[in-house]
Amino acid sequence: MKIGKIPETILKRSVLKQIKHRREEVLLGPAIGEDCSVIGLNGDEVFVLSTDPITGTVQDIGTLAVHITANDIASSGAEIIGIMLSVLLPENTSETELKGMMHDVDIVCEQLQIEVLGGHTEVTKAVNQPIVTVTGIGKMKKSDMIKTSGAKPGQEIVMTKWAGLEGTAIIAKAKEQELASKYSAGFIKEAGKMIDYISVVPESRIAMKVGVSAMHDVTEGGIFGALWEIGAASKVGLEVDMQKIQLRQETVEICEFFDLNPYMLISSGCMLIVTDNANLLVDRLKDEGIAAAVIGRITKGNDRIVINNDEQRYLEPPKTDELYKIM
Repeated sequence: MKIGKIPETILKRSVLKQIKHRREEVLLGPAIGEDCSVIGLNGDEVFVLSTDPITGTVQDIGTLAVHITANDIASSGAEIIGIMLSVLLPENTSETELKGMMHDVDIVCEQLQIEVLGGHTEVTKAVNQPIVTVTGIGKMKKSDMIKTSGAKPGQEIVMTKWAGLEGTAIIAKAKEQELASKYSAGFIKEAGKMIDYISVVPESRIAMKVGVSAMHDVTEGGIFGALWEIGAASKVGLEVDMQKIQLRQETVEICEFFDLNPYMLISSGCMLIVTDNANLLVDRLKDEGIAAAVIGRITKGNDRIVINNDEQRYLEPPKTDELYKIM
């Protein structure tokens, strides 16, 4: 198998089909496009859990690890409470590196007002670069639960921020010397600073107040992959106007430099929201300084189409992320 997410067909055949539902407390388990599980408690309150590793980069690994999992929890509509950390380090990792990583973790936890609840830290020959896996725990009312599979025909799709956000920041920092052969230090620095926009917690809170039926943060596979996952999870089609998908110029330039497709580049910090109140939601997001646009709509059937002027592209299940071509 290739580096990156397991292909959807293999995921269905060799992972999901091997997992059985046994506990009535589990209200939402593993499924295509669903990033969280939901466990029912007494009354109307539920726990929401999600887990993710950071494997594609060591730059800002502590910052990314917390935000990625917090974004998953936020996409379910829940309030994140805390995280569990598993930190695997290669031999010869210095204590200073570990301390710096944990300092970054704590800064993000302070920003989000969440706790590090515990975890495990180990030096092992099994890895050749640091691997951080974070499990997030959140809570919400059962009646407020949002699923990726909640999209319905006739609803519109709102996109926040920019496609390729996370990938641009990672590449700018990891490939600074190569980029310096063409671009100014200021340009590269601005591209790297896109990581400052990686949290989708603010837009999830705004969306919950406006009213939504599905939310999905855009991670591996990029905006095209995330759109497919919404369609697959909800068993619906969709039509998206490619001209309305937002891109930063830094992303366009860096993707052209490395011959990457920005629409298939890891994009944490960008969120897809399906709602009946798209224009109102966009206005509320912009009022809070969050870039947003209506990019398409949910349709009946299974055709997931991106329209670019007179051309149409039929989306496919997400493949290896563009980031892995150069990292």
